[in-house]
Amino acid sequence: MAIPSTVTTGQATGPGGPAVARRGGRGVLGGLSPRTSFILRRLGRVLVSLAIVIVATFLIVQLVPGDPVRAALGNSATPELVERTRADLGLNVPVPEQFVNYVSGLFRGDFGTAIGSQRPVADTIAQRFPVTLTLAVASFLLAAIGAFPIGVATAVSSRTGRRRLADLGVSGLLGVLIAIPSLLLAVGLIAVFSIGLKVLPAAGWGSFDQAILPVVALAVGPMAYLARIVHVEMLAVLEMPYMTTARSKRLPTHLVYLRHALPNMVTSTLTIGGIILTGMVAGTVLIETVFAIPGLGTSIVSSITSKDYPMIQGIVLVYAMLVLGLNLLIDVALATIDPRSSITEG
Repeated sequence: MAIPSTVTTGQATGPGGPAVARRGGRGVLGGLSPRTSFILRRLGRVLVSLAIVIVATFLIVQLVPGDPVRAALGNSATPELVERTRADLGLNVPVPEQFVNYVSGLFRGDFGTAIGSQRPVADTIAQRFPVTLTLAVASFLLAAIGAFPIGVATAVSSRTGRRRLADLGVSGLLGVLIAIPSLLLAVGLIAVFSIGLKVLPAAGWGSFDQAILPVVALAVGPMAYLARIVHVEMLAVLEMPYMTTARSKRLPTHLVYLRHALPNMVTSTLTIGGIILTGMVAGTVLIETVFAIPGLGTSIVSSITSKDYPMIQGIVLVYAMLVLGLNLLIDVALATIDPRSSITEG
């Protein structure tokens, strides 16, 4: 068992501990365990946020200046075609009835019909969503796998004073990588590896070599940022009294880090990692566009260009649901890894 867990347990049973625990267990959801109450509160917030997003996506069409159908079909469309499209989209009924129809359709999995392709929006989303999710998750895993060793190594070397020049060099490189926009990095990778060296494809999706450049372009910046966070958190953990106690036991160095340092920096790092992941989901729009990847990002860009509002509504809603779902999963993971977060957070 890690030493800090023992320290925390001692604090929880001290003068302030029981009071905090009682507050967590006797809230609005009194009678439930603090973790269950915490998860239900988070789920409630997600549902409220989702309701706001649904209203916002519905208003996309209502707030468009002029006639959104005419804007989508262009001035060359005949009045009969415009009127028929308005009827197909349900825009010829009062706004409250449109909202009820929109929400009831969402509950049935009906996101409407795209103006351009005349296909159900749900079909396009179902076809392209796995591509976007795969790109975001693969990039995040690459960022996390790279960030932890770099952050831990630079923190340990900084504390011991060894390899100071190398540490400064790595820290400077991380700063540069954080500052480079993913769009610029993507163009640079294409110029070097696709046009210059001709070893990797510049566009497309479906094979491993086609995924390398987009995943790297999306992962490098977050990896550098997360490595900085790991570096700072690791330095703070290494100075904690329980680390001094662990070292005094003359345990092997790798056991001190693995058993006592790493578990106690996971919570804060996971919190930041969740924020980075949600940002990476939004970043897929740019990366998919640059590499011509058939995901939701390229679809929403083309929909905005063609003013296909039902498609825009559906994709924006799916992006929002994905971000909210990821945040909820991270909160649940935090409550599972560190039960203190479910007690002290509201």
